[in-house]
Amino acid sequence: MTHRFPIKEIVRQSGLGPATIDRVLNNRDHVSPQTKLRVAAAIEELKEQEAQLAARGRRLFFDFVVEAPTRFSREVKAATNAALPHIGTAVCRPRFVLQEVIEEDEVVRVLRRIMRRGSHGVCLKARDTTKIRGAVNMLTAAKIPVVTLVTDIAGTDRLRYVGLDNAGAGRTAAYLISKAIKDVPGTVLATRSHERFLGEEEREAAFIETLAANNPQLQVAAIQGVSGAGIETPKRLSDVIDGISDLCAVYSMGGGNRSILRTLADKGLRPEVYVAHDLDRENRDLIRSQQLDFILHHDLRLDVSRAFRAFLAHHRLSNDPLETQISVVQVLTPENIP
Repeated sequence: MTHRFPIKEIVRQSGLGPATIDRVLNNRDHVSPQTKLRVAAAIEELKEQEAQLAARGRRLFFDFVVEAPTRFSREVKAATNAALPHIGTAVCRPRFVLQEVIEEDEVVRVLRRIMRRGSHGVCLKARDTTKIRGAVNMLTAAKIPVVTLVTDIAGTDRLRYVGLDNAGAGRTAAYLISKAIKDVPGTVLATRSHERFLGEEEREAAFIETLAANNPQLQVAAIQGVSGAGIETPKRLSDVIDGISDLCAVYSMGGGNRSILRTLADKGLRPEVYVAHDLDRENRDLIRSQQLDFILHHDLRLDVSRAFRAFLAHHRLSNDPLETQISVVQVLTPENIP
């Protein structure tokens, strides 16, 4: 594996030990494919950041730990790299742990590893569980600030939440479906990626409350564990939608829309209106082909920029006043995709 960086730089970027890095770089035996990918990713991240190293200022390392489908993690990384050139007070170097599924204990292990090697801040998208809340407080006690991204983690000492107004998004979805369906009775499918993501929980609660007030004739069939990752989505959906003949709308809070649409089509179901979240590559293709009717979108680049500003302010490297950290939802249709 060719590179131009000292092993100690790759060690800091990847979080792996020098001996492991040496085995990977020299193609020695007994190295897992996952470890090789991790080292390759670290080298690519160093290449992306190399242009910044000539800049003057303090060098800061920030860790992004994100549990999300690959399509969303890709957007987070792109937003981070887009924000870096606009941070003038320090050289900021991000390190990424991006996985479709990160179980609770693994998240805790990752955060403990970050604490041991040191970090100037952790940007975290993870489930809201007791162990993860404890790990967030552990980092804060070690003077490593934590910013939660898109979905918050309640009751912790985290520095700040940046991301969408999730309750507002849920109410907006209910409004759009209400106007499209009017007074026709039927069933609305509401899907979430995981029951322990607080942001999606807030979306669902606000959606159900608003829809019940506006359209009491509509029934909501709620399902969790639908993200498009793995083979579980079709099975989980089938278990819920079997027997539903009056499906009129879908509100997809967590993604996996291509898989959802395919499963519905296999059952002969086509909702009158489909509301989804996030303008990632998959959803962009789906709304252009009018398989989605509305996308509730917010500026992820702005979220990441706000996270960086919160970190810099915490380290007293910026005097810029911190604006509100909550992003207002934008309603996109096939006619106004940016």
